[in-house]
Amino acid sequence: MLKVKFTKLCNNFSNDKELILKLWQEIEEAYSQKNRHYHTLKHLEYIYSELPKLDVVTEFAIFYHDIIYDVKRTDNEEQSALLCKERLANLCVEPSIIKDVVTLINETKTHNPSTTRNTLFLDADLSILGGGADRYISYTKQIRKEYSIFSQSDYYIGRKKVLKHFLAKEKIYHSDYFYNKYETIARENIKKELYFLESTQKHL
Repeated sequence: MLKVKFTKLCNNFSNDKELILKLWQEIEEAYSQKNRHYHTLKHLEYIYSELPKLDVVTEFAIFYHDIIYDVKRTDNEEQSALLCKERLANLCVEPSIIKDVVTLINETKTHNPSTTRNTLFLDADLSILGGGADRYISYTKQIRKEYSIFSQSDYYIGRKKVLKHFLAKEKIYHSDYFYNKYETIARENIKKELYFLESTQKHL
């Protein structure tokens, strides 16, 4: 259960139960907003289940990397990192740990990792791309709902750009662990979605 994991994590730095509960409620509320369909608490659970190993930096990043999420903004990652920095300071987390968490969250914008730890986290964040057919289709529908404020035509243009960006990369997954596990499937999934979008767009 995420609440239990978060509480246990915070207890390493603070005994302020009221503060920890308040921070958890903020996280729960943020990831449960009506405009969210994929970037929800289930997304956090999914990352937990995918990561082969965890540490304090990684766990804090799980909870805070998408706490700010607005499809109309282009600075969600930076804003999430800033909020996280403030909250971890309130918990009296060591500055060196805060710095590493903030760096990791900011790197979710470009998915260019600077450390081995960050590599695993960023790959886990994209592991859904290598999911089974049903899971991947469900993911694409959830993303479309999150971008429902955009017309079908505008969404297709933006989504195709994202998909082509992934296909153009030499590697979608930087770590051997996730590359071996998901790279081939992810590319197949992306190609199928791209074909669907291009075929459907002709009839819009």
